[in-house]
Amino acid sequence: MEELNKEMLPSHIAIIMDGNRRWAKERKLTTLEGHTAGADNLEKITIYLNKIGVKYMTVYAFSTENWKRSKDEIATLMMLLRTRLAKMIDNKDFQNIKIRVIGEKDNIPKDVTEGVNKIVEKTKNNTGLTLNIAFNYGGRAELVNATKEIVNLVKEGNLKVEDITEETISNMLYTAGQPDPDLMIRTSYELRTSNFLPWQLSYSEFYFTEKHWPDFNEEEMNKAIKEYAKRNRRFGGNSK
Repeated sequence: MEELNKEMLPSHIAIIMDGNRRWAKERKLTTLEGHTAGADNLEKITIYLNKIGVKYMTVYAFSTENWKRSKDEIATLMMLLRTRLAKMIDNKDFQNIKIRVIGEKDNIPKDVTEGVNKIVEKTKNNTGLTLNIAFNYGGRAELVNATKEIVNLVKEGNLKVEDITEETISNMLYTAGQPDPDLMIRTSYELRTSNFLPWQLSYSEFYFTEKHWPDFNEEEMNKAIKEYAKRNRRFGGNSK
């Protein structure tokens, strides 16, 4: 596999990991097997991006809208998450990867929340890639929460309305202190952002692929990064 030029690397990659169920259906496998393959691939891609020097990765693992799925599938996802958390808690080698979980706290089973908190605490001082796992996440809800925080600051006299800036809002988001994603990847050829990081993706480059998430391997990631490196990012300015 061809090595990437370090200068072409995005600092922050966001991924909508789509297609686990379609991948399983095409292979006459169960939904659990599809989601398990997706979880395995997330681990591989995270390790790979950390290895090549990407600093941040944010993945859409479970949206607030996903609660509308069947009870059986939600139970399957929670069971898989519990299994993965238990494995991670026992893992002594995180390869210096820092793990954060962003999203709403409501509706999450207590044991899952406790497991998440243990992983976050265990990796908080790691200095490699930061993996943001968007779980029970909704972009509009994130903006509502940020607005409420700003309103409270104004009410308490700690912020003037005229001093509210884009930076003020950014600092209230789950990704505060991190650069916005340079590149957003969505697999399984769904051509929308689905309420994922609506503020942060304003100037991101988008890359859509027909590959289902379990098949989006290191080589496919390299293709996405090479395509990103060709883009002329103007951030609203004129082209050269």
